[in-house]
Amino acid sequence: MRQGSAAAAMGRRRWLAACATALGVAAAVPAMGQPAWPARPVRIVVPYAPGGGVDVIARALADRLGQKWGRPVIVENKLGAASIIGADAVAKAAPDGHTLLVTSESTITSNPFLYDKLPYDAVRGLAPISQLVSLPQMVLAHPSVKANSLDELVAQAKARPNELNYASMGSGSLPHLLFEGLRHKTGIQITQIPYKGIMPAVTALIGGEVQLAMVGAAIAEPHIRAGKMKPLAIARASRLPSEPNVPTLAEAGYADIDPRESWFGLFATGGTPDAVIQRIHADVKAIAADPEFQQRFVAARGFDPVFSSPAEFTAALRDEMRHKERLIRLTGAKAD
Repeated sequence: MRQGSAAAAMGRRRWLAACATALGVAAAVPAMGQPAWPARPVRIVVPYAPGGGVDVIARALADRLGQKWGRPVIVENKLGAASIIGADAVAKAAPDGHTLLVTSESTITSNPFLYDKLPYDAVRGLAPISQLVSLPQMVLAHPSVKANSLDELVAQAKARPNELNYASMGSGSLPHLLFEGLRHKTGIQITQIPYKGIMPAVTALIGGEVQLAMVGAAIAEPHIRAGKMKPLAIARASRLPSEPNVPTLAEAGYADIDPRESWFGLFATGGTPDAVIQRIHADVKAIAADPEFQQRFVAARGFDPVFSSPAEFTAALRDEMRHKERLIRLTGAKAD
């Protein structure tokens, strides 16, 4: 009897061991009809030049995702046409998660309203995965400007029409939307001076070539501390901890013309399976939780970490697109 019991126990142990082995194999092998992902190298399209903020964070993610996935993750810079070429390439790729896009807000929430026709559908052609980071934008004045707030700026501009000008990065850029919105809201007369990029605009403001600008906080703060420019407001949901005395545009009474923060986001091709979207987001979120990654690629560059879920990002995009469409219509902005 004891021998029988021992034999039965041995049989149960063997059976449990076999089940454990089977479960391990099942965990490693995809379900029938569900191929392993990624099945080949993954491409991240960046519609901007190498070395910029979007490119740097895309490459940092690519390196770490490649390690997680055991497949090469390659960054491809596809420049041109205000990010349209790169976005279109991803929107028209196979919807399998092997082609991704890292871009800024203008691709998604501005271009559809600045251009009469786009080759891609920003809503259906691209699937949101995560808003990665945000870049708070500061409303700045040259020290020679007497105003120390937006209300004082409006009063100064009304007292001396056409005396003030502002730097922008062209029609539809965040500075253009803000200052043209301010012109429509208050009736002031100020002149736009377009520049080919943020740094030329910063140089123009420091040199007094222009009196006003809107620039990322990370770029502006060293110049603020040096007394070369002064902040009037910030486009952010709350005040910046490093600049607690600078009000948000909403606090200053200008929420309706706030062009909001710049941001970088991660997208897949529209129609990519939700399971793949969720997998990519989970892996990106895990990477973002690493303190070394946060310090080196987020905090050190003056970015605010977001790393939202696909659902959160989708909801934020819907809200921002409604707001941006209204502001672009108000200012009459069109693509240059």
